[in-house]
Amino acid sequence: MDDAAGDLGLRRVVRWVAALNLGYFGIEFAVALAIGSVSLFADSIDFLEDAAVNLLILLGLGWSLRQRARLGMVLAGILLIPALATLWTAWGKVLLPVPPAPLPLTLAGAGALAVNLACAAMLARYRMQGGSLTRAAFLSARNDVLANIAIIGVGIATAHVWSSAWPDLILGLGIAAMNADAAREVWQAAREEHRTAA
Repeated sequence: MDDAAGDLGLRRVVRWVAALNLGYFGIEFAVALAIGSVSLFADSIDFLEDAAVNLLILLGLGWSLRQRARLGMVLAGILLIPALATLWTAWGKVLLPVPPAPLPLTLAGAGALAVNLACAAMLARYRMQGGSLTRAAFLSARNDVLANIAIIGVGIATAHVWSSAWPDLILGLGIAAMNADAAREVWQAAREEHRTAA
C-alpha cells in the first residue's frame, strides 16, 4: 500500500469510526441515565472521547512528526477525561447504591460491543500508520471491546446472581483505570515521536 492510498484509506476509516462513536454515545448515555449505571456512563463518555480523538486524528494526519507528537500528548490528556467523569459518577453511586436494571444494561453493553468490534477491526489495519494518533484510536477501541464484554457480564450477574450496585460500580472504576492506562501508553508513544523529531 503506497503512502497516498494508505492515507486516504486511514482518513475514510477514521471518519467512519468517529461517526459510529458519536452515534452510539447518544444511545448509551441515555440508557446510562435512565437506569443509573456507572459502567454504562463511563463507557458512553468514552464513546464521546473516542469520537473527539478520531476527529483530531483527521485534523493531524497531514502534519509533521513533531506536530503529530504534540497532538498525541494532547490526546493522552483527553483519554483521562472519561476516567475523571466516572470517578464523579461513582461517588454518587456510593452514596445511593441502587443496582441498574440488568436487561437494558446487558443490551446496551451488547450494542456497544458490536460498535467497538467494528471500529477495532477497521483500525487494526492502520494501527502502525500515523504514529501515536492512530495508536490512540486503536488502543481505545481495543480496550472498549474488553469493557463491553465485562458490562454484558455485569448485566447477567446482576439479573441472576447478585442484585447489587457494586458489580456495576466496580466495573465503572475498572473502565476508568483502563482509560488512564491507555493515556499513559499514548503519552509514551508521543514523547518517543517528539524525541525522534527533535
